[in-house]
Amino acid sequence: MQRRSDYHFDLPAEQIAQTPAARRDASRLLVLAPDGAASDRAFADLPALLPADAVVIANDTRVLPARIRAHKDSGGAVELLFVEPAAVAAPAGHQAWRCMARARRPLRAGQRLQTDGGELLLLDGRGDDSTVVVAVPGDALAFLDAHGDIPLPPYIERSTTASDRERYQTLFARHPGAVAAPTAGLHFTPEILDALRARGCELHTVTLHVGLGTFSPVRADDLAEHRMHRERFTIPDATARAVASGRPVVAIGTTVVRTLESAARGPRDVAPGPGETELFIRPGGGFRFRVVDHMITNFHLPESTLLMLVCAFAGYQITLDAYRHAVAAGYRFFSYGDAMLCSRQEP
Repeated sequence: MQRRSDYHFDLPAEQIAQTPAARRDASRLLVLAPDGAASDRAFADLPALLPADAVVIANDTRVLPARIRAHKDSGGAVELLFVEPAAVAAPAGHQAWRCMARARRPLRAGQRLQTDGGELLLLDGRGDDSTVVVAVPGDALAFLDAHGDIPLPPYIERSTTASDRERYQTLFARHPGAVAAPTAGLHFTPEILDALRARGCELHTVTLHVGLGTFSPVRADDLAEHRMHRERFTIPDATARAVASGRPVVAIGTTVVRTLESAARGPRDVAPGPGETELFIRPGGGFRFRVVDHMITNFHLPESTLLMLVCAFAGYQITLDAYRHAVAAGYRFFSYGDAMLCSRQEP
């Protein structure tokens, strides 16, 4: 379980969801029992499957329209993916942002890039993490809203559409800053939330801005050599108090799990406020869960850190057997795909 190859599974290309379900809650839900038994349900069944008094926690990050198309003065095409604000001095009236960049020739500091929204100045060329820093005139978020595209993952092999601006955001999305959606939240509707409240569940949020690491595959076969990218999070006081109440905690997605477990000071105790995490949760890595009891999650890429986290949470063999069941049963995979509900396995 300490090799990347231990987390491989075969997936037919036609099961990679290219579009969302007609309704958010029309997706399927694989319910994974602690003993490994898998049952096929509909996501609309979720409220009846959770503990009646659960604390249900979502990630309220909002995906930035972070993909910008530009060109050099020479005419060469450049594609930028805005990742996060950069701690780099920028010219007056500009904001500095770190970006992933795709261009035929290397970019260098001092170059100017032309976009529909004006000129960007390259402050830093490609660094050790394969990013560049650009200076954006005016407010960067307003610039992205006006000129950017939603950055759908590369396995969605189509152009973005107007509907992606709505369907690639969760119902909880409030705070802009992510470059990818916390996809487990994409299935929720107002009707699902009303049904959870009617059962006595309490709904809370955290904010974790999904960052550069979501695009970074595990390259080393020895997992001890892999390093996670830093991601920023915030836990509201009300969420920390709800966790401390002792009620069962249900995390909507791996980003919520990483946030809560990164901030854990002890069982059922998380520190409120801002923080950062580089936590790599995997089987056999010495990590013990202290906060989350149940997790709702989408199906993840083979050999990915997200799949490893689910294996650590629900059990290595149980999880991989569930994935094989999902493949055989025709579930839809990845961001716009179906979901799974699982419970924490005690070590």
